Amino acid sequence: MRSGFLPAIEQAPPAKPAPVPPGSLEIRDIAPPVDVFPYPLWQVGLAAAVVLALLGLLIWWIARRLSRPSIVPPLSPRAAALRALEELRGKVRELEPYTFSIAVSDVLRHFVDGQYGFRAERQTSPEFLATISQSPTLTEEDRGLLADFLERCDLIKFARIGGSEETNRALLESAAAFVQGGRA
Repeated sequence: MRSGFLPAIEQAPPAKPAPVPPGSLEIRDIAPPVDVFPYPLWQVGLAAAVVLALLGLLIWWIARRLSRPSIVPPLSPRAAALRALEELRGKVRELEPYTFSIAVSDVLRHFVDGQYGFRAERQTSPEFLATISQSPTLTEEDRGLLADFLERCDLIKFARIGGSEETNRALLESAAAFVQGGRA
């Protein structure tokens, strides 16, 4: 008897393949897989062109949106006039009364033209006062403020009545009072 715990296992000799009968075909091994693309080449090219065109349009749209300045709504005539009067407030001491009266008058006439639709920029003071005397959009107080303002401006501009820093300040305050108190 053999020593050890495991019994000896005897192996059978390997099996021999069966002989191939003469005249029969020999069986070959399986061939490796062949890559076959599921779509024709023209469809792939067309899809790539469409994707690139869409990507180009997206990039163009994003670049256009980023480069476009943000749209700021225009100022109302009242806000524009108040801003212009504030700029003139800093020039009360610098400008001579003649130049200052023209600047303040232009701001007020532009405001009246934009806010109420009167053609104040193209009319003389008497023509403008005659036009607004019939207007229901302006109150008597508004008409009085405008008449007083235009009379003081005309005295400085046409009669060349001397003025001072105080004259400039009074014109500015009169114009600001009308713009702030004017009805929309």
